[in-house]
Amino acid sequence: MELRLHPVALIRGLLRPIDPPLFLLLSLLLAAAFTLMQSASPERIHAQLVNTGVALALMWVTARIPAPRLLSMAVPLYLVGVLLLVGVALFGEVSKGAQRWLHVGVTRIQPSELMKIAMPLMLAWYFQQREGATGLREFLVAAVLLAIPVGLIVTQPDLGTSLLVAAAGFYVIFFAGLSWRLIVPVVVIGVVGIGSIVIFGDTLCQPEVDWQVLREYQKQRVCTLLDPTSDPLGRGFHIIQSTIAIGSGGLLGKGWMNGTQTHLSFIPERHTDFIFAVLAEEFGLVGALVLLLVLLLLLLRGLVIAATAPTLGTRLLAGAITMILFTYAFVNMGMVSGMLPVVGVPLPFISYGGTALVTLCIGVGMLMSIQREHVLAQQN
Repeated sequence: MELRLHPVALIRGLLRPIDPPLFLLLSLLLAAAFTLMQSASPERIHAQLVNTGVALALMWVTARIPAPRLLSMAVPLYLVGVLLLVGVALFGEVSKGAQRWLHVGVTRIQPSELMKIAMPLMLAWYFQQREGATGLREFLVAAVLLAIPVGLIVTQPDLGTSLLVAAAGFYVIFFAGLSWRLIVPVVVIGVVGIGSIVIFGDTLCQPEVDWQVLREYQKQRVCTLLDPTSDPLGRGFHIIQSTIAIGSGGLLGKGWMNGTQTHLSFIPERHTDFIFAVLAEEFGLVGALVLLLVLLLLLLRGLVIAATAPTLGTRLLAGAITMILFTYAFVNMGMVSGMLPVVGVPLPFISYGGTALVTLCIGVGMLMSIQREHVLAQQN
């Protein structure tokens, strides 16, 4: 007997794991990405279409995986990620002064990207296994689990990715109930350190001063942030040109495809890290606020999913993924507007590139999987 599946039933089956609010907001961001890419780098449109197709396919596959199964994959993913990072340290390819890539057969991969997902997944699973019995010992173990991959990534060196992985893990630890008594001293030390750099920047940024904990290029990034005009044609060029583009956009912008900073190639990396400057120049403050609103709604949807997730592990995972999206956006916009050092963090779902887009869409797929678990729990 031949079994025929009705087209409507087939479409419903394909769309079942998709969360409509999340997908709508994601679609708006991707539409904005292609609009900006047409102006910033039209020759890359086809490649970004391929990247987007792959990312959305992986998002859909991830959304179909039940949330408990996702958590059960935490340990193997984490171990594979750490082993690959060790492989990078031992056999990785060096490119532009950094050892971040590992050649595996016919292609090469960047294992640090895997840890952006594997790290919060691992810690969410860990705290779920110890639900109701978390103490100082559990938080110390979680800190060690986080420190291993972060330390390996820092040595590549890749400060931007290490900060994102560290933030992803910290969010899980924080949501698991980390005491403010442990957080406040770290915050105080950070504020004092940043304040000291700002106040004594002229002295600390002298060539003969060694910052010990940071490499020379990392020190220069911080010093350039404090005074971009100290090297306007060198290290300060990125920040200066980006802020000029943002400021020249005014309220409504110069119009799509009419950005002078963009089309005269003054904005560096205008299709990747600095694409927000293209948006601000061509669509002005209004365009930037619209983008911020869509991102905010996406974050709010993620927090709602986290708040209604059925288990501790899924709540921690959803909360961490949502805050990772916030961190991407906050760091990128702060970097482009000259408020944070340039660390190479893309604008989520907007910047050109396949690796970050795939990672973020897998994260969105996890949110959809968790929301689907919530819906099924309500039905039962």
